Amino acid sequence: MDPAVRRLAVRTEDHPLEYANFKGDIPEGQYGAGHVEIWDRGTYENLSRWPLPRALAQGKIEIDLHGQKLKGKFALIRIAGERNRENWLLVKMKDDSP
Repeated sequence: MDPAVRRLAVRTEDHPLEYANFKGDIPEGQYGAGHVEIWDRGTYENLSRWPLPRALAQGKIEIDLHGQKLKGKFALIRIAGERNRENWLLVKMKDDSP
């Protein structure tokens, strides 16, 4: 929750809603192999100047997270110069959240 800390966030494809409760291990050799569990649940509000599809295309999204673990204002900023345009930084914005 420190605004000085940047964390890697990687965009993935959408998954069916039924996956929201999955926890377990995907066998080696299968797509997505490894341990899987949902780390947080909640809602968000768009704080971006633009609707989310446009903010996504421009490479900067600002949201207010209302999760069980993550709470407060965050920015997702696309990493410049990356050939893979799906790598982002997750940055905690200064706000009044704990």
